[in-house]
Amino acid sequence: MIELFLIFIGAALVNNFILARFLGICPFIGVSRQIDTSLGLGIATTFVMTLSGILAWFMQEFILVPFNLPFMQYVFFILAISSIVQFVEMALRKMFPTLYEALGIFLPLITTNCAILGLALLIPLNEYGLIQSVFFGFGAGVGFTLAIVLMAGIRERLLFADVPKPLQGASITLITAGVMAMAFSGFLGLI
Repeated sequence: MIELFLIFIGAALVNNFILARFLGICPFIGVSRQIDTSLGLGIATTFVMTLSGILAWFMQEFILVPFNLPFMQYVFFILAISSIVQFVEMALRKMFPTLYEALGIFLPLITTNCAILGLALLIPLNEYGLIQSVFFGFGAGVGFTLAIVLMAGIRERLLFADVPKPLQGASITLITAGVMAMAFSGFLGLI
């Protein structure tokens, strides 16, 4: 049980996919303008990451290794991820149309989010079992959500801050992301 907790904390905080591994930067910068939209994308990404972790483990254990196809990981994992994203997109369009509209182009881009592919590739690399893969995927998704929502909150506050002209826009966003990454490196002492 302690091992699963450490895998979760490691994926969410210590080795945060955005702030420590620098995976998923595009949606992090592109969507993090409003907390509501960021939270919606974070939840959708968490769902996709958790399911991708499970599917990656099953594919690795029951298809890729038994049939000696480890070189096909990328193809199998991308197909699985794109299928999950299509499911999430259809569900959001049906159940939460305003969130679906707010996410716009960023929802289909979850398919190409390198954080999700990175997660799928790290599962066999770390030799995780099924339960470990679930905790790793969920932890990575929670960490992604935490980072993107924190960034959105900071960016909303920066709209009313007196930011010098040369630092406005992308400059202050990238500086803020760097400071957040340094702050998250403080979690290294947890594990």
